[in-house]
Amino acid sequence: MRAETAALRVLLVDDQQLLRRGLTMLLSTVTDLEIAGEAADGAEALAVLDRRPVDVVLTDARMPGMDGVELVARCAERHPRLPVLLLTTFDDDALVQGALAAGASGFLLKDTSTDALADAVRAVASGGMVIDPRVARAAMRRPDAQADTLAILTRTERLVAEQVARGRTNTEIAAELVLAEGTVKNHVSALLRKLSARDRTALALDLYKTLGG
Repeated sequence: MRAETAALRVLLVDDQQLLRRGLTMLLSTVTDLEIAGEAADGAEALAVLDRRPVDVVLTDARMPGMDGVELVARCAERHPRLPVLLLTTFDDDALVQGALAAGASGFLLKDTSTDALADAVRAVASGGMVIDPRVARAAMRRPDAQADTLAILTRTERLVAEQVARGRTNTEIAAELVLAEGTVKNHVSALLRKLSARDRTALALDLYKTLGG
């Protein structure tokens, strides 16, 4: 168990190396925080998490490959007690709602001060939730039924959902999206769970109605 006085270990995830370096420099000035690693996207971040202990993940929301929202969802499955704090330049309702629905511990804009960012890392590491006041309205707003359905899906789940809505099999979806069939099966299972569908037929029908066919 990590000693009470030990620095909090932070994993930085951003596709822009310059921004990662900038955050590293800023957070390195905070005595009780330690940069435990860096990653360019969600997939690389998961690989880092498999290799070393981390107390908080600080990730960009928008990235090529596995984005921050999907990283939150994967961490919730593989590292359920690990808080993930998202940083972004976008004040986007669907993004905020999707990140929080996936299990994010906080959401901040990138122009947040170093002190506020450090306070947020400490807060989520202690089990709290931090939402920048400028995006709190988006987090609290109740979207319509379609937006609500889409907001809780990761980007890859949305792509799989579109294929399920068309009645495609796992094999067909895997070929279309260039994914392993087992990966598609996992995403379909996640869709069944998130959308509370009793079976695949009901799921396909619900998605067909929501996505407009």
